[in-house]
Amino acid sequence: MRLTDFWGRLEQAFGAAYARSIAADHAFAALGGRTIDQAIAQGVDTATIWRAVVATYPDRVPSQLH
Repeated sequence: MRLTDFWGRLEQAFGAAYARSIAADHAFAALGGRTIDQAIAQGVDTATIWRAVVATYPDRVPSQLH
């Protein structure tokens, strides 16, 4: 998944401002305790990061974005 696609999905699911907050502030267990921003900076594949988001927020992410 391209980085632009990832950010588009995150913003569609959470809104632009909240998406940035989640990316900077939420440490995901599935990402080894890293935030989205940290995982991206460390080269984690965006599809892996997206799966962590979907697993953490299954009721928040619309099924068409899975």
